[in-house]
Amino acid sequence: MTQKLQGVVALVTGASRGGGRGIALALGEAGATVYVTGRSTRAQLSRVDAIGTIEDTAEDVTLRGGVGIAVRCDHTNEEDVQALFAQIKQEQGKLDLLVNNAWGGYENIEDGDFLAPFWEQPMLRWDQMFNAGLRAQMVSSRYAMSTFFLDQRRGLLINTGVYSDIGGDYPVNVFYDTVKGAVVNMTRAMSQNLEANQLQVTAVALAPGWMRTEAVFQHYGLQPGDPSFMNIEEMHSSESVEYIGRAVVALASDPQVSLKAGQLLEVGQLAEEYGFTDIDGRRMPPFRV
Repeated sequence: MTQKLQGVVALVTGASRGGGRGIALALGEAGATVYVTGRSTRAQLSRVDAIGTIEDTAEDVTLRGGVGIAVRCDHTNEEDVQALFAQIKQEQGKLDLLVNNAWGGYENIEDGDFLAPFWEQPMLRWDQMFNAGLRAQMVSSRYAMSTFFLDQRRGLLINTGVYSDIGGDYPVNVFYDTVKGAVVNMTRAMSQNLEANQLQVTAVALAPGWMRTEAVFQHYGLQPGDPSFMNIEEMHSSESVEYIGRAVVALASDPQVSLKAGQLLEVGQLAEEYGFTDIDGRRMPPFRV
């Protein structure tokens, strides 16, 4: 991948592991300066079973050719978020790309069956999903606007973690589906606000497929990145965490990205449009259950 994003300053929230890490790595490979945030640090993991830290990701961003900067930030704490944006302002003077990827809701997954009906779901799970997911995205977006985008009158805002197949004929977690749908609606409404105020700021929602996160590898008894996942039939349709990263790079490199404002985009769809593949050379289509 060519370093087509040299000079670009990006913030990827929730980037210690999973899709956030993959996005940060792809941006680094494209030459960007990437602020990597999350709660998991080498000094203190956010969960005892957590794999990966913000320092790990930031170092790998730099090794890929970008500049990785790790900042511990609890995105449910507004003071942390305010301090984060102030630091970026002081150190860089600008922000070109915000990727809202922070998420909560899995920390206490053992507290109840994830696919149980809504009346059996613990309300703590609802609170975590909305506070660390939806609310965190709004708080970071507000600070991006007030600290950078309003004055710059430009910027790209990507809300991740959504999916487009809500309502399919499969077991659902009502809490999960509700918050994911809310992200799509929020992004659409954000875009309408931005357009009404004649700002050259583009907001989109980005849906990955089934990602081979560290937790997924762990579930199947594999080490993260183990290529033998292809020996497991049900993992054939999975994507690396860098596939969504390559979609973010493609969007950030597109001078006509504003034409996609307010839309729900799928990684597989963007791979076809922009001509990129996953790290194993496959071009995975849009994910369907």
